[in-house]
This record gives sequence, C-alpha cells and structure tokens, in this order.
Amino acid sequence: MGNRAPAHVELLQGTLDVLILRTLLGEPKHGHAVAKHIQRTSEQLLQVETGSLYPALHRLEAKGWVAASWELSEKGKRARYYRLTPRGRKQLVAEQSRWETFSRAMGLILNPADQDGQ
Repeated sequence: MGNRAPAHVELLQGTLDVLILRTLLGEPKHGHAVAKHIQRTSEQLLQVETGSLYPALHRLEAKGWVAASWELSEKGKRARYYRLTPRGRKQLVAEQSRWETFSRAMGLILNPADQDGQ
C-alpha cells in the first residue's frame, strides 16, 4: 500500500464556514467560484457539494458575515455574488486562530516529539 492521498477528504463539522470566509477574503465570488476555489486551493482534496455550499452561504449571510448582491458573471449570466463584511473579517480572524490552535494540538498528539512513552 502506497502513500497516495485519498481522492477527496470529508469536511469536518464546522470547517465549511471558515473555508468560505477565507475564500471571500480576496474578492467577491459567486457560489460556483467559491466551490471551485476551495477545490483548487486544496489541490482537489476538498470538494464542496452544492447541497452544503448554498445553505452555508445563506447562514453566513444571516449572521452578517457575508453580504450578497446580484451581478453579471464573466459569462454574462446573472449570479449572486458574495463578499466578506467587516464582521466576517473579524470572524475569520477568530476562526483562523482556533483552527491553528486545534491543528497544533492535533499535530502534537499524532506526531509526539517523545516517542519513548508508547
């Protein structure tokens, strides 16, 4: 058995919101572009399904973390574009800090420096 990465990784509960917020940090995007950005940036490991993406975008909009407006896409079709709000930027900073702490803790547990204990 090789060290090949799985085709896709299941998203952990609560990760989609922070992924969307981070994706919208640069510029407004429509839903399909958000999903494609996450997939491309994660080297195809994360795939966000439509059934998860749009409820998450609506939830973030209801919380005031993103705002949406109808605009013409680059293909000339009407699309709903989402942008990060100041509250969303603040939330992203908090979420990113939590994830970095969590990631560090998991790394310490999964890859302990002192292997003698086990």
